[in-house]
Amino acid sequence: MAEKHFKYVILGGGVAAGYAAREFVKLGLNPGELAIISKESVAPYERPALSKGYLFPQGAARLPGFHVCVGSGGERLLPEWYAEKGIELILGTEIVKADLASKTLTSAADVIIKYDILIIATGSTVIRLSDFGVQGADANNIFYLREIDDADKLVAAIHAKKDGKAVIVGGGYIGLELGAALKINNLDVTMVYPEPWCMPRLFTAGIAAFYEGYYANKGIKIIKGTVAVGFDSDANGDVTAVRLKDGRVLEADIVVVGVGGRPLITLFKGQVEEEKGGIKTDGFFKTSIPDVYAVGDVATFPLKLYNEQRRVEHVDHARKSAEQAVKAIKAVEEGESIEEYDYLPYFYSRSFDLSWQFYGDNVGDTILFGDNDPTSAKPKFGTYWIKEGKVVGVFLESGSLEENKSIAKVAKLQPPVQDPEQLEKEGLAFASKI
Repeated sequence: MAEKHFKYVILGGGVAAGYAAREFVKLGLNPGELAIISKESVAPYERPALSKGYLFPQGAARLPGFHVCVGSGGERLLPEWYAEKGIELILGTEIVKADLASKTLTSAADVIIKYDILIIATGSTVIRLSDFGVQGADANNIFYLREIDDADKLVAAIHAKKDGKAVIVGGGYIGLELGAALKINNLDVTMVYPEPWCMPRLFTAGIAAFYEGYYANKGIKIIKGTVAVGFDSDANGDVTAVRLKDGRVLEADIVVVGVGGRPLITLFKGQVEEEKGGIKTDGFFKTSIPDVYAVGDVATFPLKLYNEQRRVEHVDHARKSAEQAVKAIKAVEEGESIEEYDYLPYFYSRSFDLSWQFYGDNVGDTILFGDNDPTSAKPKFGTYWIKEGKVVGVFLESGSLEENKSIAKVAKLQPPVQDPEQLEKEGLAFASKI
């Protein structure tokens, strides 16, 4: 049984792994000290590209173009960069057992990897309809999007089923971004989701009405309040139709499912303290086990701004938590101290000619401002969330760089609001003067 040993091991080869590697190099890393273990066969890349630029019919994003850390305006870390820095990329490798007490990982090929310090950056996996026993959910051309292999299969299907019918199951991030991407590829697109409006975890009814109207104007059909209960397929096993709970049957050449994800923490069950579906950490991403850190989607961490433990599934947090964990590891080694993680929740999306950003917390009363008419030539609108007389969250569609900076500042500072009606009149001007 082959055995390897590293001072530092990052388990998971996604966004967090790449940003952690860059931080290790920045703070001082000797060749041979760090290994990144990834189930994927490519070096860490900016995952958001898969649901956006990767699917464009012209000028599509392709590797090596979107390796980390280009997504945040940083240097692009090609596979050669890791080799130059003496970082071992252990790709195409699935870890099937983790023993945190003995600091040992075992791969599917029975390779033992020992570490002194472990960073768990395993991310999330998609929830599959087959997990719920949906009939016919294993038919061909039913796609999920998480890894680059998934995106490649979807691109091949888009070409094979040119001008065909696509059904998107789910009205969240993936559903909205892929609905747009498939429409841009000239497919006939229908979206299906059970909620009363799209992106209900973040959007208010007022925000959602704009996007649903905009998508409808682009020719995308939206069916709300029902779910897919089965799929029909032909003799080749290719999907031909989606059966809905309300009795409707939708023809389909391609189905894309985006019904959420779950953090990949099964390997560590019973070995480490958990909270809110993730691995519990402190403000330095240390877990309950010495020398084990957890970052990104899997970490439930103290969100200082709101004085509560939260788990955040977003690329911005994946990047920043990875850097924080490495800073903490190095600080411990050097007998120094660093500030606790102080994160401002941030989400964004781009589809068609639209681009929105959200900062803060979407709790409390809401005030919609601006032009949210989906037929406008240049729509621009936003929403403030007010809790206990303070602005705690801000959403803005089509903001400039400066305007987006100003809404982030508002969400961080939480200024008081005396008169909600005045705030509605002021709109974005309120944020600009903070």
